[in-house]
Amino acid sequence: MAAGRHWAYRFLRTAITLGLIAAGLVLLTPPPLASGQELIRRQGFFERLFGGPPPRRTLPPVRVERPRREGGILNRRPRAAPLRQRGAASARPRQRSNVARSAPTPPPPEVIEKNENARAILVVGDFLASGLAQGLDEAYANVPTVRVVDQANGSSGFVRDDYYDWNGEIASMLEEVKPAAVVVMIGANDRQRLMVGGQSERPQTEAWRREYTARVNAFAEKIKAAGIPLIWTGVPPFKSQSMSSDMLAFNDIYSKAAQAVGGSFVDIWEGFVDENGAFASVGPDMNGQPVRLRGSDGINLTDAGKRKIAFYVEKPLAKILGTAVSPGAGPEGANTPQPAVAVGEPVDLRRTQPISLAGPDLDGGTELLGGANAPTRTDSKKIEPSTQTGRADDFSRRTPATAKSSAPETTTAIER
Repeated sequence: MAAGRHWAYRFLRTAITLGLIAAGLVLLTPPPLASGQELIRRQGFFERLFGGPPPRRTLPPVRVERPRREGGILNRRPRAAPLRQRGAASARPRQRSNVARSAPTPPPPEVIEKNENARAILVVGDFLASGLAQGLDEAYANVPTVRVVDQANGSSGFVRDDYYDWNGEIASMLEEVKPAAVVVMIGANDRQRLMVGGQSERPQTEAWRREYTARVNAFAEKIKAAGIPLIWTGVPPFKSQSMSSDMLAFNDIYSKAAQAVGGSFVDIWEGFVDENGAFASVGPDMNGQPVRLRGSDGINLTDAGKRKIAFYVEKPLAKILGTAVSPGAGPEGANTPQPAVAVGEPVDLRRTQPISLAGPDLDGGTELLGGANAPTRTDSKKIEPSTQTGRADDFSRRTPATAKSSAPETTTAIER
């Protein structure tokens, strides 16, 4: 009986074990593919109990088509353009749109027509004089009564009279233009050999200086003979030290020639050097702002440099033409003196009449200084508050009382 129970117990235990093993194999076996496309995800105990996420689906397989031969030539499909090329192609119309949206160029400044009887300023010399004429033309652009005539020759000078003879051309030029003033700026091309008595002399020799000075003086005398004021502008320094030294010698000759005929010499040297007196390509402009005045070659002038030289010449020109036509003088009639105000006896004004707040005479321009208000008539002693003795504002002076001493007088006491 006991043996039968034992065998029954062992059989039951074996059956349970085999059942558990079978169940485990079922759980561990991977699920089959549904039509080769759907993959069922294995679920755990809790997912079976509470439910899990939906099964994932795999993407369909990509079919690779091999190129077919048609007539011995491979028939390939056109490939899509790379992303970089697409980006570049898409960026091109954007660039065109940006160019189209750029700000329009500002219109040119309005040119004021000159009067028919405008007075002429004749500018002669080399390439520096041409830049000076440009600066003067800008300075007098808004002055209809003054015009600038540029007759400069860029490569000319007093040495190469075979190229351009200023002494032979200036008389006819003055007769044609009939200027109110002549502005001269020359010398940058004159560092050359000069023919003197059939011999070629080197620059700055004694014979060279004598002949060169004679030509400069003859040029100034012809302008004086025409009865036209002369303004001779000096030459600025250059990047080359030797060239700057020669320009200093030229400026000395020009200054003496201009003063000999009653003309004016404008020295611009200090406006183009630094604090040490050396050449400076950058410096203050006519408004005091630091700008580039000279070109990279150390010879030519920038637009700011040309305007600065013209600024130096404006002052002697104002003496000749008058302040009414100087740059920045304003419209005609702005400098006309107003009639003088009649000076009378001071008026004692105790009260003023009502005035309009919008009246043009609120600034007091119709009253003389010192004649508008009468002196204040107040008795300071009556309005001055009285002080009390011992108060902080009591500044009255009192003489202290002398106390008599109780000590008897002695023969050694000093009489006071």
